[in-house]
Amino acid sequence: MTTRREFFRKGGSALAVAALAGSPLYAAMKEEKKSGYTSMRPELARRNFTSKAVEKKIAEVKNKLKDEKLSWMFENCFPNTLDTTVNFKMNGNRPDTFVITGDIHAMWLRDSGAQVWPYLPLCKEDEPLRLLIAGVINRQTHCILYDPYANAFTPEGVVSEWKSDNTEMKEGVHERKWEIDSLCYPVRLAHKYWKETGDTSVFDAEWEKAMELIVATFREQQRKAKSKYVFQRKTERQLDTLCCGGYGNPVNPVGLIVSSFRPSDDATTYGFLIPSNFFAVKSLRQIAEIASKVKKNSGLAGRCEALAAEVEAALKKYAVVNHPTAGKIYAFEVDGFGNAYCMDDANIPSLLAMPYLETVSVNDPIYQNTRKFVLSSQNPYLFKGKAAEGIGGPHIGYDFIWPMSIIMRAMTSTDKKEIDACIATLRNTDGETGFMHESFHKDDAKNFTRKWFAWANTLFGELIIKSTL
Repeated sequence: MTTRREFFRKGGSALAVAALAGSPLYAAMKEEKKSGYTSMRPELARRNFTSKAVEKKIAEVKNKLKDEKLSWMFENCFPNTLDTTVNFKMNGNRPDTFVITGDIHAMWLRDSGAQVWPYLPLCKEDEPLRLLIAGVINRQTHCILYDPYANAFTPEGVVSEWKSDNTEMKEGVHERKWEIDSLCYPVRLAHKYWKETGDTSVFDAEWEKAMELIVATFREQQRKAKSKYVFQRKTERQLDTLCCGGYGNPVNPVGLIVSSFRPSDDATTYGFLIPSNFFAVKSLRQIAEIASKVKKNSGLAGRCEALAAEVEAALKKYAVVNHPTAGKIYAFEVDGFGNAYCMDDANIPSLLAMPYLETVSVNDPIYQNTRKFVLSSQNPYLFKGKAAEGIGGPHIGYDFIWPMSIIMRAMTSTDKKEIDACIATLRNTDGETGFMHESFHKDDAKNFTRKWFAWANTLFGELIIKSTL
């Protein structure tokens, strides 16, 4: 009889895992023990930040996990952002936190917000952790005011490798790829921080100015007039630059917002990126709530609500397509002229991840059709191999699966067997490193990209916590 461990060593696919989930063999795997796992965390004195609440949560969750390898991976991954990527300081009474992505020494607005997100529920019992996350919000506010079109920023004194890009590059900007979600993630973080802590100190006059700038930028990128933003790069990678003189492919100004680049930092084919437009609607309404309840700024709240309603109406009209085999689904990108791109990318926001971001309901029938589509062979970036199956994207290319997509499959599932199967796949595709990676080859998990990718690590920790509740 083939043991569970032998099954994974032979490279059982995720579909096979799903078939086994819930079986006696799967239950046996969960009880399986392997001794000798050594923590991959930096020694205590070399950690960038230590949170008593996070350490308590690690101990609590590990106590619930029966599988030793999974427990080891959780302990390595969940605190990885705090252990290795944050630089916290106080500027007078104002906290300031710079967060790198890991092996790229720059701060992405998207990644930094996502990296600290799972720590928010712990802030009420850990004042230093609360200050650290307030510092992330303050730093993001500063970055947005400095350049709302930039997706990533450098630490002080660091010169970007992309300084020669043909766009309005400023000192301190690492990369200037316009992505809607770069302005949504800071809103998501600030709104949740407020709900969790009740603290409104981050919503100062600078934050208010940054929110006005977000609304103005979204308006500009509805492309009702010629865009001021252009971007070109000398590169061999087609999706690292924009066509048509740096403006990208034409769009019909129907009320949607152009995202010149995807969350993967790849250029869009059709500028209206649907998951990001849904995210913009959510963010605008969150700004409106804070503006109304905290700042008593009815003007800002009204502008946000009006733009959210306009984008939402355009989504209802243009986001849904009739796929020849999947039926009514959400397109990944559209141009407002009637053209649509049906695919999904692993990076978040994605079509798969929309319920995770609370931009559509998991029970939405169109989302459920879309979910079936993106997890099928009809999605050109769904890869199946000996090691696993999952979604990748053009950023790395053919046959490379992103663990992030497997995490999102679990986070948006209502089927315990599917969730357990996803966790089992993640457990067995770490390349024996104890961490998540950007991507791995569908046939060989030891062939991976980015050994230090904090967003994926923290996201994995969030999934494991959710699975133990």
